[in-house]
Amino acid sequence: MKTKIILGSIVIVIAFIFLFFNFMESKIEYGNFSQAIETKSKIQVKGYYVKEKNKNYNTNKNEFNFFMKDDSGKILQVVFKGAEPNNFELAESIVVKGIYRDDIFYASDILTKCPSKYEGDSTSIKKTLQ
Repeated sequence: MKTKIILGSIVIVIAFIFLFFNFMESKIEYGNFSQAIETKSKIQVKGYYVKEKNKNYNTNKNEFNFFMKDDSGKILQVVFKGAEPNNFELAESIVVKGIYRDDIFYASDILTKCPSKYEGDSTSIKKTLQ
């Protein structure tokens, strides 16, 4: 009877430790490129695609490269292992999750915020109300 209780307790403790480390790994803070450079740990950065600079998709490496400007105005090259996200060109803003290394931000995820199709044009609303 005691061995079952001891084994059960060990399994529960291991499960809590596993869940704690998974939670800490998934907790990624927001910041800007300057903070990413300082911390050198995984961070989320919100910004905007710089259309004036080239973007590139390398099919051999399955790698998407583009330049992004964060909210503080700093521009960095972003490298993402994967294809260009849908509606990337139309995105109002972009959030990249990743790490800074060697003057490049290596993104593990890219999230795009596209204009809502449910938001109306303010001028057409004013005309309708008049």
